[in-house]
Amino acid sequence: MLSLLFLSFSLGGASSARAACASGGGLDLHWQDYLVTDPLPNVTFPIARNFAGNVPINNDTATNNTLFFWAFEKSNGSLTAPAGASDEPWIIWLNGGPGASSMTGLMVENGPLLVTGDYSIVDNPWSWNKLADTFWIDQPAGVGYATSDPDYGNVLAEHALGFLTNLVEIFPSLAIRPLYLAGDYAGTYIPYITKALFSTPCPPVKLRKFAIGDGTLGDYYSYSGVPVIALIETYPQLIGYDPEVFEYFKEQYQLCGFDFTLEYPPTGPLFYGSAPSSSSGNLKAVKSAWKKVWSRTQNPPISKREQSDRVLAWKRDLPPNNGTINPTWGCSLVDELVDWALTNSFPWTLGGFDYYDIPDALNPEVPSDPSVFLNDNRTRLALHAPSKIWVNEDDDLLVGGNEFLSELATNASKNGVSLIFYSGNDDSLISHRSTEVVIQNTTFGGIQGFTRKPATAFTDDHGKFAGIVHQERNVTYALFNHAGHLVPQSVPEAAFVFLREFILGSNLTGYVDPKTGAVVGGEDPTFLAHDYLAGGDAIFYGAGTTASSTVAPTATIAAWDKFITTATVIATA
Repeated sequence: MLSLLFLSFSLGGASSARAACASGGGLDLHWQDYLVTDPLPNVTFPIARNFAGNVPINNDTATNNTLFFWAFEKSNGSLTAPAGASDEPWIIWLNGGPGASSMTGLMVENGPLLVTGDYSIVDNPWSWNKLADTFWIDQPAGVGYATSDPDYGNVLAEHALGFLTNLVEIFPSLAIRPLYLAGDYAGTYIPYITKALFSTPCPPVKLRKFAIGDGTLGDYYSYSGVPVIALIETYPQLIGYDPEVFEYFKEQYQLCGFDFTLEYPPTGPLFYGSAPSSSSGNLKAVKSAWKKVWSRTQNPPISKREQSDRVLAWKRDLPPNNGTINPTWGCSLVDELVDWALTNSFPWTLGGFDYYDIPDALNPEVPSDPSVFLNDNRTRLALHAPSKIWVNEDDDLLVGGNEFLSELATNASKNGVSLIFYSGNDDSLISHRSTEVVIQNTTFGGIQGFTRKPATAFTDDHGKFAGIVHQERNVTYALFNHAGHLVPQSVPEAAFVFLREFILGSNLTGYVDPKTGAVVGGEDPTFLAHDYLAGGDAIFYGAGTTASSTVAPTATIAAWDKFITTATVIATA
């Protein structure tokens, strides 16, 4: 039996004094060479001054290894201030994958240019560069517009450190300005880069916080098995509100050992299952398995009668409740749940299941594809990009798991770096349950996990409920309402407010006073009573555009609500 990665963060306190270090990599790089001056195709509105291009990674044995960046200023001249002239924060945004280009994040999530379903480019009023100078970076070498020599190994930390060393030569003020390292799907990359910064005696930049959204922090079963009941409770539409199907998954959940109590505070490490070591590698395996599930279920639409007959046949074919795990699926229960939805639950039976966003059953999806723009030669010329085909994801890139995170904690304690984890409630690939289990299996500030269950609401600027936030001992966790895996894409305004208030700012909502135990903003009894945040009633479907939505009858929902109050299997204390 293996435990979830048992992390040991010891955070807090003032940052230690830094030795005077020479900045820059000595390559005579200048911001003027990266300034974007040529017009960008289909961009018909004014945009902030921006810079782009490839930066060497300081590797003498691989001269063609570079990382690519595209940066937008908060205000005119804010990036080109001389060394020591500014203490304003700056942001690096990374997409994960592993091996996904951050240009996708820029153009579909939180950058100033958003690509639409018809491939036009529109202005984003919630772009993160409105709050701080922001860099979107293609990394590791070889991803997106980043370049690499053939057969050169992926040494991620070295790449990032060399890139940052040269970046501060281009923009000298960045050497002392506080850096906020953020990304979604970057649960591997951000810890690697943080470790590299803490491990060097003379780091080129000053890290203040890192924020990981829906990151692969745990082991294989932390996202392929553990979340299954929470996913069903959040979206019972996945099983057609069927109590018998719930009881089946409940039994399998218990047999796999996933029914441990999530305590606040924990009384010890959480142990469950048997899992391979590389979280990022196994996430690729999960995505591959789900593609196979979809390929098996791409059948013509079926009638309600046929759908009902199919459900009855499934129930007849269930293994007897004899205390054994279903040999077909083992403990990959989330995969089995997806298969059930695609086979039996309308409208997913039409063939659409977006593992990034559960209530999205469109098939095909609305295109959010920046490749046409990024592969336009006019774009390449304007961005000083190499003459290579831009692709979003390099499936050949693979990095190991986060087994070194306990070592990372030792250095983190000396640097006063705060950690932020956030999840989208509608994400089925990396469920919020996975992140919550990781946090409760992590020691920070000398104590394992949170001492109180996250149960404090936060809102956007209009007072609309945005989600749940919790803060203890320099660790912040947020669960976004109605958000999928790509939180800034799903709920751009809420993500913008969260960036301003909790990442760049010091909003204390959800903060637990270590002396009194009082929680700023209070605790909602509804959140304390449940281990999930109820999803929306509507599931959306269509072909390439949202054509319709479906909501179960009121009586069906009421019957389910009555059932689930006594059937819940997830335990918290």
